[in-house]
Amino acid sequence: MSESIDKHGRNGRDSVQILVVDDDKGIRDTVQGAIQEAGYTCRTEASGDEALGFLEKNRVDIIIADVRMPGLNGFELTKVVKEKYDADVIIITGYGRDFQYEEAIEKGASEFILKPIRLKELIVRLRRVLRERALLAQQRQMEDQLRELTITDDLTKLHNMRHFYVQLQLEIDRTSRYKNPLSLLLLDVDRFKQYNDTYGHLEGDKILIELGRVIRECLRKSDTAYRYGGDEFMVVLPQTQGNEARNVAERIRAQFPAEYSHREPDRIDTTLSIGVVEHRPKEDLSEFVKRADQAMYKAKKQGGNHSILADG
Repeated sequence: MSESIDKHGRNGRDSVQILVVDDDKGIRDTVQGAIQEAGYTCRTEASGDEALGFLEKNRVDIIIADVRMPGLNGFELTKVVKEKYDADVIIITGYGRDFQYEEAIEKGASEFILKPIRLKELIVRLRRVLRERALLAQQRQMEDQLRELTITDDLTKLHNMRHFYVQLQLEIDRTSRYKNPLSLLLLDVDRFKQYNDTYGHLEGDKILIELGRVIRECLRKSDTAYRYGGDEFMVVLPQTQGNEARNVAERIRAQFPAEYSHREPDRIDTTLSIGVVEHRPKEDLSEFVKRADQAMYKAKKQGGNHSILADG
């Protein structure tokens, strides 16, 4: 999203960056003056090649470019801009018989203006393009928010089970292709049902929220965590061998608060049982998850508060 668009999708004139590209200095200066008088920041360059050099180091929202220039022409510049940068292009030309509006739009331009330029018309069209950018930014923001809602667990703010299967399959495909290790953790809260039945669901939710926080703090950026269902959680660890994954499991287990203070003398302690498994060559997703599940139940049978690395 362009930096000229705030979180509400509105654009502030002070932050809008406009670049005028024309080999005629008189036109550059005239257009720049009109744009600055309208309240926008505007820079100029004399050729398409100079414009690309400027774009490599600076953010630009709108480029106003002549079609015929030495070196890279306006249409060629538009093509590069649409491929590499988040900017709109307004094409200007004094050769109306040679270039048509439809051709400019097909090549990626957002507007097409004939010379001699009527400055009021230019500002009106510039503002229209900016409004469309703001609306598009708003739409993208809404789409991102909706996508996040569909893959996120409301309570813990980790990813949900639906997203887990998609991402795990992608990681399995990646590790099979590049021969990198891949490990998986399955975490289950010990005595969670008893805790929930004794103290109520709101208190139980606090445990799950806290576990989600602990998991996030113990992971790298490349790792991903999921609420698998109820009090079960999954952690996917790319490029991680089984022994390294066991260390991550132990770090999570140690940092998860084992006791919650209640006035009852027979308070219930909640701990973690964690199954740790490293992916085997040619192993499919269901078998991979099944082995993690078996390792977790083995940890539970040993009294809980324990992590077990499955046989590789």
